[in-house]
Amino acid sequence: MTTHSHQGGKVFGQLKKQQENDLDSISAEFPEVEEALIQKYKEQFMAYDVNNSGDIDMMELKLMLERVGQTKTHLELKKMMAEVSSNGETITFRDFLVMMTGKKSSILQKILMFEEMTKKPETPKGPPPKKSITDFFNKIKKR
Repeated sequence: MTTHSHQGGKVFGQLKKQQENDLDSISAEFPEVEEALIQKYKEQFMAYDVNNSGDIDMMELKLMLERVGQTKTHLELKKMMAEVSSNGETITFRDFLVMMTGKKSSILQKILMFEEMTKKPETPKGPPPKKSITDFFNKIKKR
């Protein structure tokens, strides 16, 4: 009987860390893009890369578009993939950055940019701050 000496959670964490390191090395190829923007794109890419393979395949592209309310036919997905992908099969992080930084315009880029614009700002969590009657009168005085 064979026993496995690894834990699923630990291995998954190591896989995610390795993927993040790989994406960081690709990010270095885009020194003209702000670090905060690269980080945002990296988080987006990792969220869309459901199987953690390091690229977005046709099924992940389909899921990504469904998540933003843009259901597409297989033919439309193939066209989008061909528009963005350097190998025609999958979207690598490099392809994703080229697309998102505007070096290559595509329908997919427009959809993702639109999705970002329509996101509602985060609402504050927890109980509202306590206010006194003096806060109310101070607000009225300022008007």
